[in-house]
Amino acid sequence: MAQSDGTPRPSLREALMQRIVSTESSATVPSGLRIAAAFAWRLLVVAAALALGIWLIIELKLLVIPLLVAILVTALLWPAFAFMLRHRVPKVPAIVISVIGTLAIVAGLMWLVGWQIGAQWASVRERTAGAIDSLRQGLVTGPLGLTEAQIDDMLHQLGQFLQQQADLLWSGALAIGSTVGHIGTGFVLSVFILLCLLTDGAGIWRWTVRLFPKQARVAIDGAGRAGWNTLVNYARTQLLVATIDAVGIGLGAFLLGVPLAVPVAVLVFLGSFVPIVGAVVTGILAVFLALVYNGWWIALWMLVVVLGVQQLEGHVLQPVVMGSAVKVHPLAVVLVVAGGAMIAGIPGALFAVPLAAFINVVAVYLSHKAWKGDAALEDVDLIWNTVPRTRKGSA
Repeated sequence: MAQSDGTPRPSLREALMQRIVSTESSATVPSGLRIAAAFAWRLLVVAAALALGIWLIIELKLLVIPLLVAILVTALLWPAFAFMLRHRVPKVPAIVISVIGTLAIVAGLMWLVGWQIGAQWASVRERTAGAIDSLRQGLVTGPLGLTEAQIDDMLHQLGQFLQQQADLLWSGALAIGSTVGHIGTGFVLSVFILLCLLTDGAGIWRWTVRLFPKQARVAIDGAGRAGWNTLVNYARTQLLVATIDAVGIGLGAFLLGVPLAVPVAVLVFLGSFVPIVGAVVTGILAVFLALVYNGWWIALWMLVVVLGVQQLEGHVLQPVVMGSAVKVHPLAVVLVVAGGAMIAGIPGALFAVPLAAFINVVAVYLSHKAWKGDAALEDVDLIWNTVPRTRKGSA
């Protein structure tokens, strides 16, 4: 008999021989190697998909970063916004109060920074000039034994080096202008996305859920709720961590008589939103100011304060408090921040922990099929709802 393509159908004996040959050839490959090969090609496919996703994110960073910033700010504003909605404040006034109130707080902090810098700048400049003169005198009379001519020669060489780099600096100015334009565009886009999320988060989420097959929508809805709840906890906890860092370092600078204590505290507060790394970098500024303005002894004590706050953050606030809030192991918090910084710099460090927390919670939720009987998420008040509801209302 012939097969559908016209070729003669193999006899029973030929088919049996082909099966034996196939079995013998597969038997020559150890089962462990076959399993490893099966895992290997699947891992390669997953790695290729992840690499493609990361490449697309990098290429579209001018859109992705404002979107992620808007989502994080929405999660940060959500508790107060939901509180107003629960107390029957109309949505539009609640949005205006949330957004304008946040901008007013940020503007107030910036004004306070500018006011203190203006009030103390003359004194800081005078002390800085005095510190430079003392350093110059120490280089002459200290162990190095440099002469005035040698110091002047080094300063001259430094000036020549800066002059030689003038072309590079001018070309960099154009790049900075472009970056400033991107920052302005990203800020406007972030505010627009924030307003859309607060205004019509329910519609956006329902549209997103409908992109998935109908049989998967309940699971996607529940996983999204769990992930959003984690983001809200992350934003709330990160605000607490940043406040503790700012109060600790700012108060230490004030008690030690270091100038510009308020600007230092504000910078520490903003920098602390980049976990672990941000407060360290901004704390160095406080130590530098103490060194220039107050001398080595006060600078040493300022360094002790900064290191103490960092130890508190590194061993208690970030691993324990943050790890508990986002349900990510303390080791993972440190590793994802380092990995995010290596891949995407400051934005990568900023978004690494919330993304890891979101992915972790969503994966656990889906793997445990929690939407089939998990009552813990039934009354979660999230962005797409203003009042608790039951699973019967799922998209």
